[in-house]
Amino acid sequence: MNQTPFSWELFSRAPLIGIIRGLSFDTIKHILPIYREAGLTTIEITMNTADAEEIIRYAVENENAGLNIGAGTVCTKDDLDKALEAGAQFVVTPIISKKVIKSSVKRGIPIFPGAFTPSEIYTAWSLGASIVKVYPATSLGPDYIKDVKAPLDQVKLAPTGGINLDNMAAYYKAGSDGLGVGGHLFDKALIQKKDWPGLKAHFQKFTAILQDSVQK
Repeated sequence: MNQTPFSWELFSRAPLIGIIRGLSFDTIKHILPIYREAGLTTIEITMNTADAEEIIRYAVENENAGLNIGAGTVCTKDDLDKALEAGAQFVVTPIISKKVIKSSVKRGIPIFPGAFTPSEIYTAWSLGASIVKVYPATSLGPDYIKDVKAPLDQVKLAPTGGINLDNMAAYYKAGSDGLGVGGHLFDKALIQKKDWPGLKAHFQKFTAILQDSVQK
């Protein structure tokens, strides 16, 4: 499949990666236009979601105007090949896999590998990560990002895990270059009720904080 390039301009407008995991193909079809209409720009379909490749292919073919569509939970070279074959514009991993990072860099695909300690973060960055996903950020908090950024100020970081409306601004203030948000963004109750206007309003709350944080 022809690769549509990742847009850094779109990402910088709303530096948040929405993480979709375990939702049905039909539900995701409803969510994609709502996500874009709410002002969000970058979305990740995890490879352990049923029909992930078909969903990515559909999203890239039908919904990529104004959206970056990527693949998450990419742990192996095989996962990477499948994701890119489906048309993923960027790749996110929960771990450091030298093979996956180097192969992505070689192919010009932005890669956001998962890392936890300063040594892991620097290793991922040295291998060519576009942004390092600090995961899981739940137990670390915004101060950890600030502490890591002090000596490693050139490294771009996107904390992921436990990010919500209440702590987003603090993470940006601490120096985050993006955020990865899953369950708190894709509200289960609203999705189960198929309350699409409610979901859009929920997304817009994230957009408002993003715009406020990015402009400062």
